[in-house]
Amino acid sequence: MTQPDLHRDAADQSFIGLIAGLAGQAGDDGLTIGQIVDRLDERSFGVLILILAVPCLVPALYGVPQIVGIPILLLAGQMLIGRHEPWLPRQILERRVSKAWLDRMADFAVRRMRWFERLSRPRLKVFAEGWAERAVAAFMILATLTIVLPMTNTVPSVALALMAVGLIQRDGLFVAGGVAVTIGWVGALLTVALAFWLGAGWAVALTQRVAGG
Repeated sequence: MTQPDLHRDAADQSFIGLIAGLAGQAGDDGLTIGQIVDRLDERSFGVLILILAVPCLVPALYGVPQIVGIPILLLAGQMLIGRHEPWLPRQILERRVSKAWLDRMADFAVRRMRWFERLSRPRLKVFAEGWAERAVAAFMILATLTIVLPMTNTVPSVALALMAVGLIQRDGLFVAGGVAVTIGWVGALLTVALAFWLGAGWAVALTQRVAGG
């Protein structure tokens, strides 16, 4: 049975206020993911992806990106097909996020992400609404696929955070920045992979020539 919508997101509330509010509303046993989605309401997609991406900003992190990458892909995939509200499997909705984790998340948002909110505002909205959301979702999927690679999580997490904040604030400039970081990062990874492939081919050819000589 679908849970009733018990909360309404205040449209003028900042996203940092939303994140901090989750910690303030949580009891000693925290909140379920379903309760978090309900409290985020209309901005669920952007805020959820932001919450999931922020822990991955820690350089050379392994384990966490591979775990959070799955729900990020689920959320971005739903944006790509045009859903207005997120759907998550019951098993995920019933999973509980601890009060300690919510507190750490709120503390990080207040201390480290205030500049996002100061710089971001509604502008170039054509890049943050409607059809653009689907395009942004495709780049979010691309960034997430690189997040799960070992020790390569920070740059794509920055891209995800920029795009998520852009969608939350309807800031097309932030969205464009996140897209640019994603394209640059994927291009850099492909360049490195191509260099390794060409280098390996050259080494094999050299070895064969030496062995044949």
